Amino acid sequence: MTSLFDPITLRGVTVRNRIWTSPMCQYSVLDESGVPQTWQLVHLGSLAVGGSGIVFTEATSVNPEGRISPRDTGIWSDEQAEAWRPIVAFITEQGAVPGIQLAHAGRKASSWPAWGFEDRHGSVPVEEGGWAAVAPSAVAFGDLAVPAELDHAGIDAIVSDFRSAARRSVDVGFRIIELHAAHGYLLHEFLSPIANHRTDEYGGSLENRARLLLRIVSAVRDEVGDGVPLFVRFSGSDWTPGGWDEQQTATVAAWAQEAGADFFDISSGGIQTGVRIPLEPGYQVPFAEHVRSSAEVDVSAVGLITTPQQAADIVENGSADAVMLARELLRDPHFPLRAAHELGATIDYWPPQYLRAQWRD
Repeated sequence: MTSLFDPITLRGVTVRNRIWTSPMCQYSVLDESGVPQTWQLVHLGSLAVGGSGIVFTEATSVNPEGRISPRDTGIWSDEQAEAWRPIVAFITEQGAVPGIQLAHAGRKASSWPAWGFEDRHGSVPVEEGGWAAVAPSAVAFGDLAVPAELDHAGIDAIVSDFRSAARRSVDVGFRIIELHAAHGYLLHEFLSPIANHRTDEYGGSLENRARLLLRIVSAVRDEVGDGVPLFVRFSGSDWTPGGWDEQQTATVAAWAQEAGADFFDISSGGIQTGVRIPLEPGYQVPFAEHVRSSAEVDVSAVGLITTPQQAADIVENGSADAVMLARELLRDPHFPLRAAHELGATIDYWPPQYLRAQWRD
């Protein structure tokens, strides 16, 4: 039996395997309400049916200004939270654990969705439904508009927004919360010296740059209590000299664990344009392995993990405690079921409606 299908228990929440659905942007809200749609139900539901251990939502904004685009989901209102409830219920009914990624896009907010607006670039104008972005410093990302630098009141409000979003999340049944501190969005912007040029207590030293994230970790842990596992997604590297790197990630992961986080989802990149990333199978796994061994924390690996044996090897050789899949699950939502067959693992979570389709030796 491959350890890829060993359950793992985090703060009393047992996950059936180590193959998890990574948060993936969908840009599929039909208006600017931030309310999840039927698309989210079918998309996330299919991944739960297919055998994923945890099914994470797309990046879900904690306030209106934190959306990447006007077509993003949110959980800053009761209406949005209630729309998530049946989606969460279906994921749970299929035996998967529902997780939500709470996010704020920072200086990358108010941009055009990745599809449906191929002829539009840069920031969405206010008169077309856009808004002013905020960031640690007034430094633009690529061709997006220059953001406003957050003052202390604005920072305090964002901590409060993450706390409130966490409360709504657990109230509608999400059992795991992930804080998005990667891919060049707000929390990563504070962490990285490339985007954070502040000279106050939120800039300069590593302790200062990590201050906002650690405040949010503490606030969310205080809000949801001891029973809810709390993940943090980091970019393990900015792929740029003088930027954020795996050692800073490991240091802050250890601090975040002390503040109440449990698990660390290690990706990379996103802080600036024009970066050359050596894309190859498992190219981010070494970052996860470094954080796991250096900080002695639990981690998942993500990035061009496409075959059952590759996924199994990552877990079995101790590089990571689990794998997050994204594009491969879009191609094959039933990858975990297929992986169990190919690796000779015995599992008991085929949906009864699909039993007739089980592979037979």
